[in-house]
Amino acid sequence: MTLVSLPGLKATIDEISQRYNLPGSSVEEALREALIKGYEKFRRSKDRNEEFSEEYFENFNVQLDTEEEGFQILTTKVIVDISKDKIEDLDHQIALSEVQEQVDDLEIQVGDSVLVDVTPEQKDFGRMAAIQTKQVLLQKLRDQQRKLIQEEFQDLEDTVLQARVVRFERQSAIVAVTSGLGQPEVEAELPKREQLPNDTYRSNTTFKVYLKKVRDTPHRGPQLMVSRATAGLVVELFSNEVPEIEEEIVRIVAVAREAHPPSRHVGVRTKIAVDTLERDVDPVGACIGARGSRIQAVVNELRGEKIDVIRWSPDPATYISNSLSPARVDQVVLANTEEKQSLVLVAEDQLSLAIGKEGQNVRLAARLTGWKIDIKDIDKYDEEAEMAKWAAQAEASKVRAAELARDEVEEVTEVPEQVPEVPEEEEEKIIPEPESIAESETASELAAEAEILPEQTEPKPESETETI
Repeated sequence: MTLVSLPGLKATIDEISQRYNLPGSSVEEALREALIKGYEKFRRSKDRNEEFSEEYFENFNVQLDTEEEGFQILTTKVIVDISKDKIEDLDHQIALSEVQEQVDDLEIQVGDSVLVDVTPEQKDFGRMAAIQTKQVLLQKLRDQQRKLIQEEFQDLEDTVLQARVVRFERQSAIVAVTSGLGQPEVEAELPKREQLPNDTYRSNTTFKVYLKKVRDTPHRGPQLMVSRATAGLVVELFSNEVPEIEEEIVRIVAVAREAHPPSRHVGVRTKIAVDTLERDVDPVGACIGARGSRIQAVVNELRGEKIDVIRWSPDPATYISNSLSPARVDQVVLANTEEKQSLVLVAEDQLSLAIGKEGQNVRLAARLTGWKIDIKDIDKYDEEAEMAKWAAQAEASKVRAAELARDEVEEVTEVPEQVPEVPEEEEEKIIPEPESIAESETASELAAEAEILPEQTEPKPESETETI
């Protein structure tokens, strides 16, 4: 039995395993594949006159011996009933007489497969083959590392991970995350658009991030994209802090977050709507916790972000009223239910509070509820004039919709005119005029942005709104 010596094989496997955060079995598999490529390089350089196909070496494999610190090259050959001198493919076939000389087994017959040791001599393996082996080994180790990262974090998408700032690349922060206790750290990217303005990013700063996606790139392998600005982070933080949410006693119906306010004078703010099927459970109080302990843990993690927890209601008017917390609403008028337009009436001293700094409060309320909200002073409200205005707008919308529908029908049913035939001798005298294309564009109002879960149909009792 020939054995190519690899001094320190076991220690080398352990060192590579620690350096690349790979199990020893993965390192051994990568090493076997690399040695096969090295053997292929050895054979191609030795038999230069012979052409080898891509599949030629598929029946070759490597057997590592960590105790003796070496390796063997083995190949699978099929037994044929011809003499050794007449065999054309010596790498894939072996004569029956040759097998019978080496193995005393009466059951061996033509068509069976046997393993044959084809390990070259130590001196014959060559420097080029060793270089090829090293290059392939590094590539295989990177592939194994990418595969493990892909499998490890694929199931952790849309969850919260603990992160530590490692370094900075352009405007992105590179953070180290881990999938669990005792697992090695893996680098992830936190882009500028996913960072919070009230965060301080310094080396070794720790915080929680939301794993948005595991993206597999052809050149750089799997990349973890994490976020601090997504609304999903707030949802997951509440799920971790509130046992009732984890047990599905309380559910988060909708959440609206403004992580990048339009001006530096306005802070980051989130509104979250919760509900429950249990009559004896207060969903808002469950999220707030005793003396605000639960919501305060979320606020601290988000570096002082303002969070409004409100009670969801199947009644749109009640839901809109709750969403404008902490303002006190006197009346909600559902002016146009088809286009979800509403009018909210508040006292003069509540007007600025309902609108919020630079309109942030009403903007988040609109995203949370999916309704367009117009806020007015109740003392200056003229009901007849306002209703007439809403009716006129609704009528104009119907007219525009009818005209648009008619134009679409006419465009579909329009029959192209028949072009009269032109005699061949007159074809050259006629210069066709270019066709005019009339393009019409219709503007559609953008729907309010909100992450809304399916509504419940059973009406729920209304409770007070809490704000921190």
